[in-house]
Amino acid sequence: MAVALNRVPVTPPPFSLADVRRAIPAHCFKKSLSRSMGHLAMDVLTCSALFVAATFVSQAPLAMQLVLWPLYWFCQGAFGTGLWVLAHECGHGAFSDYESVNDAVGLIFHSLLLVPYFSWKHSHRRHHQNTGCTARDEVFVPEVKPAGTKVTAYTRSPLWKAVRISTMQLLGWPLYLAFNATGRVYDRWANHFDPSSPIFKGSRERAEVLASDAMLALVLSGLGMIWRAQGFVWLLKMYIIPLLVVNHWLVMITYLQHTHPNLPHYDDKDWDWLRGAMATVDRSYGRVLDHIFHHIADTHVSHHLFSYMPFYHAQEASVAIKKVLGPYYASDSRNVFVALWQEFGRCEFVTPDKPGDMVYWYNS
Repeated sequence: MAVALNRVPVTPPPFSLADVRRAIPAHCFKKSLSRSMGHLAMDVLTCSALFVAATFVSQAPLAMQLVLWPLYWFCQGAFGTGLWVLAHECGHGAFSDYESVNDAVGLIFHSLLLVPYFSWKHSHRRHHQNTGCTARDEVFVPEVKPAGTKVTAYTRSPLWKAVRISTMQLLGWPLYLAFNATGRVYDRWANHFDPSSPIFKGSRERAEVLASDAMLALVLSGLGMIWRAQGFVWLLKMYIIPLLVVNHWLVMITYLQHTHPNLPHYDDKDWDWLRGAMATVDRSYGRVLDHIFHHIADTHVSHHLFSYMPFYHAQEASVAIKKVLGPYYASDSRNVFVALWQEFGRCEFVTPDKPGDMVYWYNS
């Protein structure tokens, strides 16, 4: 199913952010530590139960193992993504009203998933501050090419798309952390592990990068001990492959939230925060995965407008904001894997409709 070309308006909207907020019930902005902890506990218990169950898989007949191992990897990866999203909530201050609690929970659970919590918290905040700006956004920033530039035929070939999608899904997340792949252009090497990286500003941020590095070193040391005790194959089946599944979902969700033929990107001179925040799209991964992922993908527009709002109110808020946003609200009902395949090859770069324009579109 091809996506209908129905571009989001780029003229200044007839409403303000305050107008959008007034449309949302006030209780949607109230954070509950007990409720957030309840979701965290459920995810931890589920991941723990799956882990324990997986320790018995090797005792099953080989034919059954060929089914049970992929099932474990899928389920553990999905619920691990749910944990990832809760730690992401901590980075936004949406988990609770207490910064120390947010940072403690986020640091622990992102580190267990080999994510430098504070480093990513700061770069992700700047992504939210500059969404849709081709000069200052931090993630999946498209190349700007002259008006009239066309997508080349080879980028549409099934083999080329399959290779590129597989590479992005397998390596995209570590390449972003280590080399700022798909991120904004800096004047020198940018990464999420070096406190002197140009991504970070000020002594506090740089100190927190070191804290993230120290926590990752601790987790990696623990994984090394497990490797020596249990062997690499055990670690691969129990931890590494589920982690790769988490990374797959993370990259896919992020890519599809900000890559769509109907979404604009703005030149730095024309960009403003509100239009940039609305330059994202809601996509559903199905009722089950939406629930496991804590609705990070199907309520992403409201998340970009109010990132400090707890995820468990985002569905209600999304219904409310649609009435205000009108044509400025973007959603896509295509199957997400179909969308991933179609967006690759046609959303290669952005161009202005005519020379001199400062609004850019994917030229498909």
